[in-house]
Amino acid sequence: MSIEDPGTQGARGDDDRTVDLSEDFVVLPEQTSDDTDRGWGERPGGNDDWLLAERPPHWE
Repeated sequence: MSIEDPGTQGARGDDDRTVDLSEDFVVLPEQTSDDTDRGWGERPGGNDDWLLAERPPHWE
């Protein structure tokens, strides 16, 4: 015999709820559109190769 409120019979609690934890579920994107080259008003591509070639000798 159960001593629960009769109005809650059949209602499922949070512990019984199924939660989808698949990899495809995205809450927030990895990068926002304003944090891209286009968002900063720059051309796509970048100059990473030039920056690496021109770094000061004391950084090595």
